[in-house]
Amino acid sequence: MDDVLILEARKRFHQKLIESGMWVVDTIGVPSNADVGDSKKAKLGKFNTSTLIAQKMAAIVGVPQVTSGKKKGTSAGVKFEDLIAEFIDETFPKLQHLRPGSWNVMSLGNQGAMKTSSFAQYEHLEYLTELVKANGKLMTVLGNDYVVAPDIVVYRDLYEDDEINAGRLYINDDICQKATLRKKNGGKPILHASVSAKWTMRSDRAQNSRTEALNLIRNRKGNLPHIMVVTNEPLPSRLASLALGTGDIDCLYHCALYELMAAAKEYSDETNRTEILETLENLVEGRRLKDISDLPLDLSV
Repeated sequence: MDDVLILEARKRFHQKLIESGMWVVDTIGVPSNADVGDSKKAKLGKFNTSTLIAQKMAAIVGVPQVTSGKKKGTSAGVKFEDLIAEFIDETFPKLQHLRPGSWNVMSLGNQGAMKTSSFAQYEHLEYLTELVKANGKLMTVLGNDYVVAPDIVVYRDLYEDDEINAGRLYINDDICQKATLRKKNGGKPILHASVSAKWTMRSDRAQNSRTEALNLIRNRKGNLPHIMVVTNEPLPSRLASLALGTGDIDCLYHCALYELMAAAKEYSDETNRTEILETLENLVEGRRLKDISDLPLDLSV
């Protein structure tokens, strides 16, 4: 039997998170995706909810405990972005029978060469940026809130006329002179998705993703790209802070939702804190929280 492509890609994604040192359990038993809270209590074995759920997740996934040194997960944001981009690149472009196209997946990291203005729906922002730079008064009024640099982009290359006319003649120089997909019209690639990577959701990090999403919505010309967020946050209340509600992000995706659900159930059974599992179930049933394995198929919509 052939390997299940997305299942195998998901397994490799988890293994790369572990091998990179991002997802580990430190010497006192705190996983790198947990909020340790009071470190003094943690050293005494008194763990908070975030840590206890993360510990159970780690046990299910097979995340190892390091023998020395500090956990690396909290400072490896760019690596997390790279691994998510690799997962998407290994899956979504293979679904040509569902969503044909010439697809590119790129983790932007800290590089400034590509941003939203590099794509058809937002190229007008480049002109606006130049105006703002040249006029101090405009800077005071507009600031730079309209500038968004996504963590990961999925974009579609444009088509030559020969490709569009494959099989029969669909277009010529008399028509389709402004169509975005036609390369001859001189446009930029089409942004298909903006993916924000949040290893965890401390403080107001989740709201940064919401702000980026709203800017993408307000400043576009043309179709709205998919707006997605991927996280490995174990605490249901923090997941809910971003996942609840509609209108900004498409959906919140978890690195290991199935394992998180199992861990939350185990924790709820042990502590009789049923609200922990109920929060997750409500997010899942309301289609606001999904597993990362759902992401490639959702990109095919």
